[in-house]
Amino acid sequence: MTSSTSAPALDRNPRVRITNVELLASAWHVLRRTTFEYQHGDGHWTTEQRETYDRGNGATVLLYDPAGGTVLLTRQFRVDAG
Repeated sequence: MTSSTSAPALDRNPRVRITNVELLASAWHVLRRTTFEYQHGDGHWTTEQRETYDRGNGATVLLYDPAGGTVLLTRQFRVDAG
């Protein structure tokens, strides 16, 4: 992995190979562009990029429907925080 800034350990998912982490900004919050190779369910690999903000502590919202007794879940790529 080449990197213009230090990043947390990013090797926990064997279907994701981080190839580059570039620091874009660090004045207000840290903004990074991460380039990675992702292995899809059918086995083929694609190269993708994501820009992520590191804002320190965070929060999560879980959408719950009490009438139906269900929650709404989404699947998103998240860079491992180590």
